[in-house]
Amino acid sequence: MSGLSNGTDIFIVGGGPAGLAAAIAAREKGFRVLVADSSQPPIEKPCGEGLMPDALSALRTLGVTVPAEHSFPFRGTRFLGYGTSVDASFPSGSGRGVRRTILHQAMLERATEAGVSFLWGARVTRIGDAGVSVNGNTVTCRWIIGADGQNSFIRRWAGLDHYRYHRRRFGFRRHYRVPPWTDCMEIYWGPGCQFYVTPVSSDEVCAVVISRDPRLRFDQALHNFPELMRRLSGSTAVGAERGSITASCTLKSVVRGRVALLGDASGSVDAITGEGLCLAFQQATALAGALETGNLDAYQVEHRRLMRRPALMARLMLSLDQFEWLRERALRAFPATPSAFSALLAAHVGALSPAASLLKGVLPLGWQMLLEHHA
Repeated sequence: MSGLSNGTDIFIVGGGPAGLAAAIAAREKGFRVLVADSSQPPIEKPCGEGLMPDALSALRTLGVTVPAEHSFPFRGTRFLGYGTSVDASFPSGSGRGVRRTILHQAMLERATEAGVSFLWGARVTRIGDAGVSVNGNTVTCRWIIGADGQNSFIRRWAGLDHYRYHRRRFGFRRHYRVPPWTDCMEIYWGPGCQFYVTPVSSDEVCAVVISRDPRLRFDQALHNFPELMRRLSGSTAVGAERGSITASCTLKSVVRGRVALLGDASGSVDAITGEGLCLAFQQATALAGALETGNLDAYQVEHRRLMRRPALMARLMLSLDQFEWLRERALRAFPATPSAFSALLAAHVGALSPAASLLKGVLPLGWQMLLEHHA
């Protein structure tokens, strides 16, 4: 704790991508920033490891570059299921698959360069009027930021653990040593679960299965997806299978007094959207602006605005997961309406307004579904 006797302006609990994004954005506003985390870098977390174009744009705003030599570009998204396939390219730019540890290291280097201070392996036990209790000492600070994930202690201690909406699913991730066979992020739809596959390097892919069943495991689910099973046949699994909970949840408030939440601590969208990290990066920039003016209420307003589109897209995609009749009809109708799929992807990454996506995506798809049903 040496060197911290004078405290800090901003104390961030959580040193993952969300916390590092907040730290970088705050340092760019001139604040002294201290990040504390119980882990040691680079921090691993099971996730799909695909960054959409809007996420890469938000990273560039923070001065973070994903290393091209340790990642892999993808041009869009492909849905597969019920013997059909449809894909679309992003309206502009490309996405990039990157191992979570590689992303964390790139962000850590940028934060260090920006002048952020760190306490790794730290035990935060309390927040109070004087500051934050960490490793048995109190660090004084003006602002406290909770970026400590879905099970946030800061959220609970600040009295912000009240939800408007909450739904959980369960994901299991595995990497395979195999050259990517696709230039898209692929989502394989089946009864009760989905696989999504992201190329993360020139010789490796990341595969994740997500379902509502906490007992469903990777190998058990894979047998119901023969095309994907064939793709992975003969390849080598890299590392251990990792699991985590993915949640769609909205909090009533993300600020109280001098405490603010961001990232999964502040609410989240289901991992199938691929928008979790993008939200965290955008929230970090919004939070830094609010801190600069000393008005956290402005962050609350902007946080709700940022959550609106991804939350809507998450509910649309989860409706396909929940209702088999809807999923089958939509997947059979998409190939006949590729422009509708393109419009929905554009809306997903924020390049098309909800009203425009309704006219160009939802309505044409719905009409085609009716035609297919009565054919």
